[in-house]
Amino acid sequence: MDHLLTLAGPDMRAVDGLIREHMDSPVPVIPALADHLIAGSAKRLRPLLTIASARLCGARDDACLKLAAAVEFIHTATLLHDDVVDSSELRRGRVAAHLIWGAPASVLVGDFLFARAFELMVGAGSMAALEILARASRVISEGEVLQLTRSHDLDLSQEVYIDIVKAKTAELFAAAAEAGAVSAGASPERCRAMRRYGQELGLAFQLVDDALDYSGDAETLGKNPGDDFREGKVTLPLLLAMSRTGAGERDFWVRTIDRREQTPADLDRARDLMRETRALDDTLALAVRYAEGAKAALADPGSNSWRPALEDLADFAVRRRA
Repeated sequence: MDHLLTLAGPDMRAVDGLIREHMDSPVPVIPALADHLIAGSAKRLRPLLTIASARLCGARDDACLKLAAAVEFIHTATLLHDDVVDSSELRRGRVAAHLIWGAPASVLVGDFLFARAFELMVGAGSMAALEILARASRVISEGEVLQLTRSHDLDLSQEVYIDIVKAKTAELFAAAAEAGAVSAGASPERCRAMRRYGQELGLAFQLVDDALDYSGDAETLGKNPGDDFREGKVTLPLLLAMSRTGAGERDFWVRTIDRREQTPADLDRARDLMRETRALDDTLALAVRYAEGAKAALADPGSNSWRPALEDLADFAVRRRA
């Protein structure tokens, strides 16, 4: 990502300034809790995507900066809410905020960040971008609720799971890229192309996360590996492994995922079954196909120094260790 981070460096420093300014509040717990999570985000991938999309599409002004900051606030708010729902212990390598300040404060600060995001969107002065990011906020919430209602569902289909990922993860990637293009005054065709790039990138990113949860470690992941398994989350590696192990392992999956009756050895057994069935390999292979789809979408917006950097970002999404 070095090329992209260098290109976007001045813009991202300005975005960081906006983030710091807008998470301030006379209520001390709000900036303290928000900073605990926001400071742990080294890459700021989603606002980076907004900036890169705007510059690729020819933006010369700073209209995209407020939108990029809004995207980071939307993402951070969803993480605060997710960690409460999932009872997560780590986030971005730090103790989850709800374990320090409590669940009520985490949820309410998440709400504060959503409000700040909408203030920034209004300040950007683009009704089209406001509509894009407002819709994304709704779709993300719908995806989270759908995932919650289908958690521990051993009969979840791969199609429905991909729909969940499109909503809860890929939608913000898509909206971030589309909003950047809109802020640059790009044509409808270019805006659609950038939205397609963001969605395919988001799908690739989440599927790699799914695989890393079973193959990574806490130091590189910034969270405890195996959290999805312990929480009984049905992700693509699990779906593929269950479909390929047959009736002989059905009791294992019912006990560990449906009933969540787990022993310390169960995670290692699940990992072994995923390796034996190539569930992790095939999850990563699908992620690569989405990343290639993201790069293909860049054919429409034309070519400048930002295009190879965005192509590299798609490659990074599937090659990263965390």
